[in-house]
Amino acid sequence: MNEEKRIHELRADLNDHNYRYYVQDDPVISDSEYDDLLRELQSLEEKYPDLITPDSPTQRVGAKPSEAFGSITHRIPMQSLANAMDTDGILAFHDQLTRRLGDDRTIEYIAEPKLDGLAVELVYENGQLINGSTRGDGTTGENITQNLKTIRAIPLSLRTTQNKTPELLEVRGEIFMTKAGFESLNKKREADDEPLFANPRNAAAGSLRQLDPAITATRPLSIYCYQAGSINGARFDTHHEFLSELKDWGFPVNPEIRVLKNIQDAIQYHSDLENRRNDLPYEIDGSVIKVNDYGLQNELGSRSRSPRWAIAGKFKAQQETTVINDIELSVGRTGAVTPVAKLEPVKVGGVMVSNVTLHNQDEIQRKDIRVGDTVLIQRAGDVIPQVVKVILDKRPNNSKPFTFSNQCPVCGHDVHRPEDEAVARCQNLSCPAQVKRRIEHFVSKNAMDIDGMGKKLIDQLVDTGLVNSVDELYRLTQEQLAGLERMAEKSAENIITALDGSKRISFHRFVHALGIRNVGEHVAKVLEKAFNSDMNIFMDATEEELEAIDEVGPIVAKTIVRFWSDEQNAQIVNNCFELGVTLKKTEVEFDQIFTGMTFVFTGSLEQFTRKEAGEMVEARGGRSAGSVSSKTNYVVAGPGAGSKLKKANELNIPVLTEEEFLEMVQ
Repeated sequence: MNEEKRIHELRADLNDHNYRYYVQDDPVISDSEYDDLLRELQSLEEKYPDLITPDSPTQRVGAKPSEAFGSITHRIPMQSLANAMDTDGILAFHDQLTRRLGDDRTIEYIAEPKLDGLAVELVYENGQLINGSTRGDGTTGENITQNLKTIRAIPLSLRTTQNKTPELLEVRGEIFMTKAGFESLNKKREADDEPLFANPRNAAAGSLRQLDPAITATRPLSIYCYQAGSINGARFDTHHEFLSELKDWGFPVNPEIRVLKNIQDAIQYHSDLENRRNDLPYEIDGSVIKVNDYGLQNELGSRSRSPRWAIAGKFKAQQETTVINDIELSVGRTGAVTPVAKLEPVKVGGVMVSNVTLHNQDEIQRKDIRVGDTVLIQRAGDVIPQVVKVILDKRPNNSKPFTFSNQCPVCGHDVHRPEDEAVARCQNLSCPAQVKRRIEHFVSKNAMDIDGMGKKLIDQLVDTGLVNSVDELYRLTQEQLAGLERMAEKSAENIITALDGSKRISFHRFVHALGIRNVGEHVAKVLEKAFNSDMNIFMDATEEELEAIDEVGPIVAKTIVRFWSDEQNAQIVNNCFELGVTLKKTEVEFDQIFTGMTFVFTGSLEQFTRKEAGEMVEARGGRSAGSVSSKTNYVVAGPGAGSKLKKANELNIPVLTEEEFLEMVQ
């Protein structure tokens, strides 16, 4: 047989088997037979490399590990969904739709399980997978194309159907890990003495964010596709039509999806799904209910963050009882002393829970939580474990109220609770627990972004006395690092390289890295602009000067001044500069024509995204806000603008079209 012909046959067969397995759930060959076909194709392509195509099944893995993920801007924002916490919330959602439509049209719904995974977008041009990304902030996500290509359930090219292949097809879906796949992965990691994943969602997210696609390829990841982004070259009247075509194109679609005649059927679907949630092969935390008709969806439109035509019906939190074996105190980077209950391990909503935060002394006293108590546990939002209540009937006779120590559990220093705060804090800035957590924050991705500085290494550096403050990281030598436990010479070299690479940094990232209370990424950017990246002026600023900055209130101003009043903090910063850290100056590329002005963007913007618009305003000295107030200078309104436009008119705030806004910035 002609070998080129055989290559084409093998590709077609393998793609067909993927379709049968992942879409139709009807495999006709075993895994070993599939692997045999794949090996034959690999052998032929090695012999004839000119015949390799990007959509060949052999190309799912092969890319070199990345140093970092790039970003991709979504053509249409990936919005989140509003939540309905019970059936009354689902009914209220329906009532809002009927009022908005203003007639008695029957609304047909379509519903599906709400998977507990990671949302992604797949982009196809002329039938070929071009890129894939995470949801990110809804506007921009991380480019994880190479990792997504390793997932066999994702087609590298669309199957031919009776409908013409669209020029552009954006498909949204949820990457998840089945319960069985998760358990199998954790068993392997336990055997290899690797840390276990907490739950399937974390496992899926961690697997997708591997810099080496070969690692992602070993993880049992799946996908169900559920939504369209931008489409050119195909049209659908209903969501059900679109999902049916997705299956024909080769995308897995959840078999639990149902078309429902009315809202009562939707409520029944939600209730039935909740009763069956533990029987499904994957984790879910609710149902998603959408208007089926695309015409009605367009008529209903969207809010700034979520569509009006869909709702996420949340399940009641799953609860279990267990016993508190002990209450321990942990210390964070700001000295906050937090009580943590050590539980008799119990499985709650599919996740083993052995620790739960008790927040502060007031919370313990309010619920009267004691060591030895039997307590009701739930995962808030199916994520964070919390104590619901104490079961007093089961309280031991000899139990005593828990009392906070006046001394830090780590360093023994005095613990102080300010009158206006609920949290007690260790006052010793050299407390090892604080030092470790401050360093963890300092090296984190959104701060100095020093790769390779994990928790175990930081623990070693502090415990051995090599590092007692963040500036001392830059005094480390390769020899010192190589002398640490489980630290190879090459790893030590890589960390030194990462430390050197972090020294040229923007003002806002450095300030964020310092861990000043109440100063997050956004406030740090505000300060960068206000002080033109001049650290000396920032360090000398008074409360009054800080409060004069838009978005800096009295609490933030006070904590900043308090931070710089500590000579140790100022010395650490100066040491960083002496050791080579330099701050990039803010580059002003545009005339600051919007200085002191606030813009609000509303409606369906057609010529730019809200993020792009905000960046245009900020680059010219202004501020982009999410709500209209008396301080708003301009509102830019696109089609479908609603309450924000109404409020702007009520306050006599000038309203601009997109064209008028663009004229201002050009």
